[in-house]
Amino acid sequence: MNLIFLGAPGAGKGTHAARFAERHKLATVSTGELLRSAIKNGTELGKQANVYMQSGDLVPDELVIGIIKERLSEPDCANGFILDGFPRTIKQAEALKALGVSIDRVLNLHVDDEVIVTRMSGRRVCSECGKTYHVLYTPPKKADGICDDCGASLTIRADDAPETVRERLRVYHEKTAPLIAYYENEGILVTVEGREDPDETSKAVFEALE
Repeated sequence: MNLIFLGAPGAGKGTHAARFAERHKLATVSTGELLRSAIKNGTELGKQANVYMQSGDLVPDELVIGIIKERLSEPDCANGFILDGFPRTIKQAEALKALGVSIDRVLNLHVDDEVIVTRMSGRRVCSECGKTYHVLYTPPKKADGICDDCGASLTIRADDAPETVRERLRVYHEKTAPLIAYYENEGILVTVEGREDPDETSKAVFEALE
């Protein structure tokens, strides 16, 4: 089973892709994680990608396609995978097809923009251990702005700042949303409305794809 999870930044694609992948023993291929790893490791790809990610724009196709092609050739993808964050443009979808990659279903996870802004701008990350919190949903229990696990201060990622989130959403609607019609025409698209309760959303995703 080869799947694509579509949805705006912060819609919850990563969470529900991970849950579905665990349930069906599929590999998860997250473009965001691959790029953040490249940035953290200071690779040439990471340095180039970081410029685009910091401004909220999309990383150029040639950079992303190269890293995805390499990832899909790894052994854990042989029995099926979920693409999270790729493709993001029609050109990328066509490049994926040109690579000979067969996609069985495409899940479109829909969440309203203002809900996403609230979700993402409220995220906080520990500056030391990397544990994630949210000022509304999962605040630290011991003290505001302090990690429960290691006591370090919490920070907001540059791409979670409200103005950056809104720019990312604008880019999504302009460049990525057309993929919904593209895959609908292919006859493999299914849309799920994201709920406030992640467990309810996961249940809806399972029902749509199984």
